[in-house]
Amino acid sequence: MTGKLDVLAAGVIKNFRDRGLSLSLAESCTGGMISAALTGIPGASDIFWGSAVTYINSAKENILGVSPSTLEKHGAVSEECAREMAEGSRRIYGADIAMSVTGIAGPGGGSDEKPVGTVWFGFSSEKGTEAFCCRFDGGRDDIRRRTTERVLSCLIEKCAAVEGRGGVLK
Repeated sequence: MTGKLDVLAAGVIKNFRDRGLSLSLAESCTGGMISAALTGIPGASDIFWGSAVTYINSAKENILGVSPSTLEKHGAVSEECAREMAEGSRRIYGADIAMSVTGIAGPGGGSDEKPVGTVWFGFSSEKGTEAFCCRFDGGRDDIRRRTTERVLSCLIEKCAAVEGRGGVLK
């Protein structure tokens, strides 16, 4: 990794380390790209406890504990799934903060309701869990890179609102 991802990943590590916070991830459409960005920076092991790359639904269920009914009713690319993925990652790794991504990187797999480039993000701390959606243009590599950038940026923003171990949001 070079450039913007390195800068963002280094910022995440510094901010989490300065606040004594730990991080875990649950990745689907990025396939480990966020983890790779973080672990490419020396000192990542100070804050990064692990990631579950759950590319297929059965892995989301069996590893992260995403409910089969969530996947059946809402699909893997949904607010509900992103929330459950983040909560599952936080639970299995015991991290202060967890983030998840689930989306459609393309070129196929999109629909009118969920076009290629639709990505749901989940964020979980002891204060609760939230989710948000972004839609990215471009090809598969662009969507995966932009998703990774958005997660790293979000983690820097969220960490700025956290005081000390325990992930208590202000």
